[in-house]
Amino acid sequence: MEQLSYKKGSSRYEGQKGENAAEVFLREKGIRILEKNFRCRTGEIDMIGLEDGTYVFFEVKDRRKNYSGDPYESVGYKKQRKICLAADFYRMLHGLSEDTKFRFDVISILGEDITWYKNAFYYMRRD
Repeated sequence: MEQLSYKKGSSRYEGQKGENAAEVFLREKGIRILEKNFRCRTGEIDMIGLEDGTYVFFEVKDRRKNYSGDPYESVGYKKQRKICLAADFYRMLHGLSEDTKFRFDVISILGEDITWYKNAFYYMRRD
């Protein structure tokens, strides 16, 4: 697990704390984490894992309070599109065939509660 290396209280510190909690949660559920914070020109993917031969691209959303609804709800169309483009690049970079199974999940953290939304959104092809 990654050490927290940002200033306590900063949004990046809180985000990293949430990602670390999500990583522990997913490992306990049997997910093999392949990569964290995958970045490319088109976007970022918080975590990439493998579950029963399926590549899973995770977006982690963390909030302390429920003032703005479930964190899951903040993963809108633009964010989904960026994640799909980054996933395309990851798949190309790692030589994954078009037959390789993959999906997009969201890990929603609200306070101490973690909810895993499998197949949170559908793949958007690059056009």
